[in-house]
Order: sequence, then C-alpha cells, then structure tokens
Amino acid sequence: MKLTLLVLLTLTTAVFVGCDKEKAAIEATKDATQKDLNQRKVDVDAAAKDAKKQTDVNAAIDKAKIEAAKESAQAQLDADKKKVDAEAKAEKAKVDAQKK
Repeated sequence: MKLTLLVLLTLTTAVFVGCDKEKAAIEATKDATQKDLNQRKVDVDAAAKDAKKQTDVNAAIDKAKIEAAKESAQAQLDADKKKVDAEAKAEKAKVDAQKK
C-alpha cells in the first residue's frame, strides 16, 4: 500500500511538473508575443509621426510654390497693366498729333 501510494504520489508530481513546464512555456510565448506587439505599436507610432512631419514639409513646399506662382502672376499682370497704360498714352498722343 505504501508503495502504491508512493508511485501514485510520484506520478502526480510528474504530471504537475509537466503542467508547470507547459504553463511556463505558454506564459513565455505570451510574453514574447506581447513584447513583439508592443514593439510593433512603437514602430507604427514612429512611422505615423514621421509621416506627419513629412506631410508638414510637403505642405510648406506646396504653399511656397503657390505663393511664388501668385507673385509671378501678379508681376505679369502689373507688367500687362503698364503696357496697356503705355499703349493708351501713345494712342492719345497720336490722336493729339493728328489734330494739330
């Protein structure tokens, strides 16, 4: 009877030790997976931050291009206005010269 009890106790201990090893392995796998997921989260956050910075840079470049195009168009319009004024003045002078 003592022998049977000893064998039973030994088998029970072996089962529990085996279960503890399985549980430890499961816990280690869970921890590694969570660590990997946390790192991926950090990587996604960093990528988003970089993308936002690049978007800001691109927006600043686009704004500068728009401003340059506006200034160029305004300069051309100012030149056209002066040309029209000069042509009108020349036409008026021509009319005045013909009257005399």
